[in-house]
Amino acid sequence: MLYPLSYEGLCACWKLLGAAGRARIQAYKLPGQPSNTDSTATPEAQQHSHCGDTGGAARGWAGARLARMREQMAVPAASGDYLPDLGTIRSNIGGWAQLSVVQYFVAESAVIEAWRGPEPYDRRTGFISDLGALKCGIYEHRDVCSPLHLLMNSSFVVQGLGMLFGALLLSSALLCIAARPGVRIVQGAAYRKAWPTAVAVRILTGISGLGTVVVGFVPEDLGSPFHLVGALMFFIGGAFALLLLGLLWLPHTPMSWFIVACGTLTLGALVVGGLTRMDVPEPGTLERLMGYPVTIGFSAAGLVVAQRVREVRRTAARLAKG
Repeated sequence: MLYPLSYEGLCACWKLLGAAGRARIQAYKLPGQPSNTDSTATPEAQQHSHCGDTGGAARGWAGARLARMREQMAVPAASGDYLPDLGTIRSNIGGWAQLSVVQYFVAESAVIEAWRGPEPYDRRTGFISDLGALKCGIYEHRDVCSPLHLLMNSSFVVQGLGMLFGALLLSSALLCIAARPGVRIVQGAAYRKAWPTAVAVRILTGISGLGTVVVGFVPEDLGSPFHLVGALMFFIGGAFALLLLGLLWLPHTPMSWFIVACGTLTLGALVVGGLTRMDVPEPGTLERLMGYPVTIGFSAAGLVVAQRVREVRRTAARLAKG
């Protein structure tokens, strides 16, 4: 089977065009660029260069592509333009740190399986913080007993550190363009709006990450108000960070709509929780509508950054070898 975007598929399409079609394509000329037709090459050589020797042509095509990319990278920026360096170790670590928050779901599932309360733990009615309670017993009219509370609290801390590292290591310039390779940041009205938004995203992400670190270090049954403060920092900071990030990324990736939806869902659940004081038939469900979208949204953002940074690093490695 020939795939249209494979080399063999393109060769088949080229042969089906016929002589007239191939001549028109070869004669096509971009403004200020030489024609695709090499006047110095013989017809036999030109025919050989088009799908004659598959291996050699493929290597020549890849070499030409890398050469064009090298030329684009060497083009100096216009006055006021800025081309972010996306292939740094800092960007790579930041993207993976943001993506690492997804580990929370694995830890939560393991802790729920080990639950030893008189009633099985139910995500619809059980609070997330109950899984991190240090002691077995009655807490706020709930009978809690979580033997793997250390794993749950460690997961909170690791999640928060991942968000903190992402906020510190992912630059505002990278966030402005969603780590799109080769995109220049142009000084102007759009830049003056995007840059403060990117800075705000980093600050809110840091606040959210710090909040869940506090939750992990101060379990609910210690009786400290810092547990609630940390949880609110995580929910509120995460919701607004995702909303701003999604809006900032609208021109750069379809994932932006998903990130906006995550932020909107968290914010809506927060409003409902505040109005009802969590006095609802399924408080566990409501709390998870506050927290799950934050974790999912940041992991999605981390995935976008990690994939694009890896693409840039691989391209740079190929250029260096060439």
